[in-house]
Amino acid sequence: QVQLVESGGGLVQAGESLRLSCVASRNIFSIIDMGWHRQAPGKQRELVASITRSGTIMYADSVKGRFTISKHNGKNTVYLQMNNLKPEDAGVYYCAGNFGRGWDYWGRGTQVTVSS
Repeated sequence: QVQLVESGGGLVQAGESLRLSCVASRNIFSIIDMGWHRQAPGKQRELVASITRSGTIMYADSVKGRFTISKHNGKNTVYLQMNNLKPEDAGVYYCAGNFGRGWDYWGRGTQVTVSS
């Protein structure tokens, strides 16, 4: 079992930045893919960025060039650096882990609010 805890959300103005962190309860990043998902009110949860166990990175088109996902294996932490935030980036951001059978492990989420 793995516990994931997100932090770093908050209220910012459009154009500002936030860095989200996700700490895992044990050292798993060598055997698991990690992703950041977000869910806006009334919308489906979407994957915005992921990093595989081997380091391959993927971004949703809507965040390319603005968001950066990274991980620190020694700290059991995955980060999402979000720059030039837009109102449409608002939502609850969830960290999730995938051992190969889908996104099985989820954190509770952290709220991001972007004012225009």
